[in-house]
Amino acid sequence: MTDGSAPRGIAGYAAEAERLVSQYESIAFAEIHAAILPLLPAPPAHVLDVGAGTGRDAAGFAALGYRVTAVEPTLELRRQAVVLHPSPLIDWRDDGLPDLAGLAGRSGTFDVVMLTAVWMHLDATERHRAMPRLAALLRAGGVMALSLRHGPVPPGRRMFDVSAAETIDLAGAHGLRCILCRTDEDAQLGRPGVTWDRVAFVREGLHAPGTIA
Repeated sequence: MTDGSAPRGIAGYAAEAERLVSQYESIAFAEIHAAILPLLPAPPAHVLDVGAGTGRDAAGFAALGYRVTAVEPTLELRRQAVVLHPSPLIDWRDDGLPDLAGLAGRSGTFDVVMLTAVWMHLDATERHRAMPRLAALLRAGGVMALSLRHGPVPPGRRMFDVSAAETIDLAGAHGLRCILCRTDEDAQLGRPGVTWDRVAFVREGLHAPGTIA
């Protein structure tokens, strides 16, 4: 983080970095985001990948021709990501939620904001701080997509059971309209009791995609 302190939501990730690289990289980018990709503006749109982890998604977007700003506060993951996925289209940043202080002055910059398995690491106060910050970074008509994990919390992790309904209401208060909400099983890793809500929003403005039932 730019102020020298790590966000509380990343607890447990540094110690497990080696194992997590293998786990995350085993999941295909196109498979995990199959419901989201058709909603996004075409390359070379600018993607902000918050909590970019091992760089799997950043690399997937870069391979499609998107420009990517990849934000990851866990040094151990970020170092490996840069080695695993070198690309001139990826700009790596040491930053994190709820404030994304390193992106100050970037309002309206991004066409896409991705938060994959990130939002449930924030407590209620942090979520209320983070949502207006994320909305401000997104241009009018841009898309924000996030996934929410439900089920057993891995040892050493900090997670909250955040509902899609709460997230949709909070986003709506900051000009983000829901265009997708679905619940999926943990198909990629098959963990017992784990499900995922996948939710996408458009920032109200001109040229916004249509609502998807």
